[in-house]
Amino acid sequence: MTLDDPAALRAADPGGMLDAVVALPDQWREGHRRGRSGSDLPSGDGVTAIVVAGMGSSALVGDVVVALAAPRLRMPVVVVRTPELPELCGPHTFVLASSYSGETAETLALFEEAVRRGCRIVALASGGELVRRAEELDIARVVVPGGLMPRAAFGSMAGGGLGALEAAGLLPNLGDDLEEAIREMRGVIATSGPEIPTAANPAKTLVSSIGHRTPVVWGAEGIGFVAATRWKTQLNENAKVPAFAAAMPELDHNEVVGWSDGRAADVVVIALRHDGEHPDVAARFEPSSEIVREAGGIVLDVWAGGRSPLARLLTLVLTGDLVATYLGIARGVDPSPIDAIARLKRAMAEP
Repeated sequence: MTLDDPAALRAADPGGMLDAVVALPDQWREGHRRGRSGSDLPSGDGVTAIVVAGMGSSALVGDVVVALAAPRLRMPVVVVRTPELPELCGPHTFVLASSYSGETAETLALFEEAVRRGCRIVALASGGELVRRAEELDIARVVVPGGLMPRAAFGSMAGGGLGALEAAGLLPNLGDDLEEAIREMRGVIATSGPEIPTAANPAKTLVSSIGHRTPVVWGAEGIGFVAATRWKTQLNENAKVPAFAAAMPELDHNEVVGWSDGRAADVVVIALRHDGEHPDVAARFEPSSEIVREAGGIVLDVWAGGRSPLARLLTLVLTGDLVATYLGIARGVDPSPIDAIARLKRAMAEP
């Protein structure tokens, strides 16, 4: 369908995914505020490690922390996507248990194990069992607004997690960077939002270029790869298409060998770029892209906006959220439902 009829766009998006996407700037501001003012937040004094425990989009909070903060922290930051805490966790470990629904089985198991080990815990959720248990045990919690698909609450969850770490004294104040990021995201909406026609809309134009090709998203290790991972999962869930993500320079040590003998004929590589890339990594994108083109694929560059790492990350994320949602609508699918995941959950619940 055409993406230039606002009424048709809304009708094809009954779950309101586009509304959630364009609300991302306000979500980040409110999420950060809630994180900074969370109840009974533990002190970061003496903390020797940070662990972010979660699954799916709720685990992306940890990836954001690693990309933005780990280079400036003198302690490890670990993202756990399994039901088991690493051995390093103990009384001097700050554990952020992240589950938007508050019902994720793996996160609940990690929360209980962190309680047994005496970790300093913050529960980050919209409600559910995680918040109930945290209240019962008088454990710190950051409660964000509910009612969204978990992936549509990225701003609330990531902003809330960073705000809580900031309030605990583990991260520097993000105020100026966040304000810049919000301005830059609003600029993306002004040029790529639902009301802007395809001829003047970079995100809708990108959808036309993707067509029926399989997307592979590249990003430089750090914020570029976090954004690439978000693009990949949003393309999976909103557009209902296979999609893949890879990090530069790692992909130059394996993936590039696969681009041979016309094998990229049905593939589009989307290279997420920003001005903060290490010069040696930045220099790899063009020769790597040429290998894809020689294999029959096309390569599309998408550049971040802003000066701070946070602004660059969030402009790339917002652009990807718009592209994935538009692509789903253009292909005739409702962006919101995730039937395959619901089916898997039912299967796992069967005796």
